[in-house]
Amino acid sequence: MSLIKQLWAAIILVMAMAFAASTVTSVLSARQYLQQQLQVKNVDNATALALSLSQLPKDPVTVELQVAAQFDAGHYRFIRIVSPKGELIVERVFEGKIEGAPQWFIDLIPIVVHPGQALIQDKWIQYGTLTLASQEQYVYKTLWDETLELLLWFVVGGIGTGIVGTFLLRFITRPLDAVVGQAEAITERRFVLIPEPRTPELKALARGMNDMVGRLKTMFNEESARLDALRKKVNRDAVTGLSSREYFLSHLREVLTGEQFGASGSLVLVRLTDLNDLNTALGRQGADALLKEIGTELYESGNGRIGQRAGRVKGAEFAVVCPSHATAEAAAKEIYERLHDKVLPKWKDKVPDLFHIGAVRYARNQNLGSLLSSADEALAKAAAKGSNTYEALDDANAKPAIAAETWRTLLTEAVGGGRLALSFYPVMSGDGKSSLHRESVIRLKMDDAGTLMTAGDFMPMAAQLNLTAPLDLGVVKLAIEYLQKSSGDVAVNLSAETIADFHFRNELALLLKAYPDVCKRLLFEVPEYGVFRQFDAFRDLARTLKSLGCRIGVEYFGQRFAESDKLADLALDYIKVHPSYIRGIADNVGNQEFLTGLCKVAHAIGITVVAQGVEKKEDLPLLAKLGFDGATGPGIS
Repeated sequence: MSLIKQLWAAIILVMAMAFAASTVTSVLSARQYLQQQLQVKNVDNATALALSLSQLPKDPVTVELQVAAQFDAGHYRFIRIVSPKGELIVERVFEGKIEGAPQWFIDLIPIVVHPGQALIQDKWIQYGTLTLASQEQYVYKTLWDETLELLLWFVVGGIGTGIVGTFLLRFITRPLDAVVGQAEAITERRFVLIPEPRTPELKALARGMNDMVGRLKTMFNEESARLDALRKKVNRDAVTGLSSREYFLSHLREVLTGEQFGASGSLVLVRLTDLNDLNTALGRQGADALLKEIGTELYESGNGRIGQRAGRVKGAEFAVVCPSHATAEAAAKEIYERLHDKVLPKWKDKVPDLFHIGAVRYARNQNLGSLLSSADEALAKAAAKGSNTYEALDDANAKPAIAAETWRTLLTEAVGGGRLALSFYPVMSGDGKSSLHRESVIRLKMDDAGTLMTAGDFMPMAAQLNLTAPLDLGVVKLAIEYLQKSSGDVAVNLSAETIADFHFRNELALLLKAYPDVCKRLLFEVPEYGVFRQFDAFRDLARTLKSLGCRIGVEYFGQRFAESDKLADLALDYIKVHPSYIRGIADNVGNQEFLTGLCKVAHAIGITVVAQGVEKKEDLPLLAKLGFDGATGPGIS
């Protein structure tokens, strides 16, 4: 029972007790007074009537008429005259029913009044004895009316007290509502702080809740920091801070086989003078400083470029995967200008022949070994040119790029002309025996024959043309249609660019409100880089979707783990860990330790963890042992 209801119950109980006590006191007091008055009336009326009869002739008719007149005018219960011998001379008795009060009230409060008596004289002889009793119904009516009036005032007073008490209680307990909201937020995996109220009892409660939330956030942040340090130790080169060889090659495989990026891109290799020669020329500390400086420039070359990642693949050899460059020449030239303008002037005197750069184009599903061989060939050609040079090998047979206006027409027609389609991939439970949900991936029908283009082929251009919002809305509509015809749950991917579109968020909310039964089976996920790039917008979107009954998740999670403490307040339902951590997990003890800690932290705040990019079913038992709740990837489907 709520506090408001308890307050009303208490007021009703108190008012009922007060009314009962007041009624008993008031009625008994009034009854005593009225009984006394009625007793006086009986005596006075009996005396007056006897005196009047004593002065009248004593013939029966006259006496009877006088008694009848008195009885009819005086509201008596009875009037009786008895002779000295005990014979009844005249009697009038009220034979009606007492009105003005219910019978139970009359029975509950008996009124005891002795009749009035007086002697009637006939000159000096006693004629008879007069006895009369006044009618009590007016006493009962008076008592009953007073009781009703008292009840009315108590009811009015109780209602008024309840209304005032309700408002006062709401005002007093307003800080308690904040505490309740805070507790509910914790159950929803959101950690919020509330202001401390002035009321001492509530202040202590709010302070205790805030302390608990603070400790939870501190524990989460500390564990996140520890795991991030472990992640860097395992997957980053200690000298340069770039991705280690294993982690970089895992990311490169994801670029080549996944659908997150375009169907083609560039791979750039940077090779320095032999590391032993660098150590000889610069000393160990100097060589490390050079490597770190080059690593910094290669890392910063990816700023603002989604998917571009640099790694140290050998002692003096670096690689940069560039999914967004149009040509290998453009990728190689950018890296070359960075190193030539920012690094070479500082080290040229000591190491004149500092670097060579080779760049090649890659295509989706290209063999990794052949790609690296082509890059080595480009490096060899760059070395043949002389010191500090680059060579780019673009595919002469590559298809010409589609013009921006052509893309705009194609994508616009796709949204309005029903040329969007969905492909579904299973997300299985940790043991691989049951389905958690199906992940829907957008496809674009290129022609009437039904040739499908993957998301990585056209979504980057859609982002440049600001067309991701209508495409994503079209995907949601297709997913709703699918859910209406089938069972199970479906996850929809939203573009990083779309979540910041306020108009899209409103349209999405209106669309979902029309299908409340579908919302509980609909999951939305956003790439991690989009979450942190548009964090405020993602937070608003997550709250809107959660309020509608949908579930929300983050895919390709783990690349920006240092910022994951921000996610603790979003009530996420699940995360999908980046394939770079999953590939080759059986042989990477360091990543196993990192992923075990990640799963424990996620489970502590109620988040489901899914392994993304699983290549072999044989990895499922190990992933389940590490703590993963589900898995998806080419090895699952």
